[in-house]
Amino acid sequence: MGEAYQIRDQEMPYFFTFQVVGWADVFSRKTYRDFILENLTYCRKEKGLFLFGYVIMTNHLHLVVQQKDGKLSDWVRDFKKFTSKKLLKMILENPQESRKEWLKMIFAYHAKLNKRAGEMQFWTHENHAIELYRTEMIESRMHYIHENPVRAGIVEKPEDYMCSSARNYAGLEGLIEVDYW
Repeated sequence: MGEAYQIRDQEMPYFFTFQVVGWADVFSRKTYRDFILENLTYCRKEKGLFLFGYVIMTNHLHLVVQQKDGKLSDWVRDFKKFTSKKLLKMILENPQESRKEWLKMIFAYHAKLNKRAGEMQFWTHENHAIELYRTEMIESRMHYIHENPVRAGIVEKPEDYMCSSARNYAGLEGLIEVDYW
């Protein structure tokens, strides 16, 4: 991991990018997106997470978060570990998953490239952690997150993308609650 992208101040808000290995389009399936949303909701309620902003794209997610207890690194580790194990299991046991063998091949290939991974790897090890120590930085990253589906050509307006906190900030009903900054 690059020196520039390490979590230095555990109590500050951070921007993260969690990327699926091989840029595999796992989150094109609703069931896997819903699982991430359920986990973010759980982390807000039970793990002391402030979730200021999020977007779930097909192969990655962006978050602006802060940890109430000053244990942000622990949260990232636990979130990625739990979700990777569960998502791998969900994919491999999903009878409707038509891409099962292809995804399994991608996850196994990337695990072989990494000594820390087991037989399969879901997330890349990089988090692209950026400390947001000024209000302008938070605003910039929130804008980046919310514009992601627009730049990808999926929607015309950020609030039209269901799997994003842009809906919450536009005064619409979001799929999950967020903590407004």
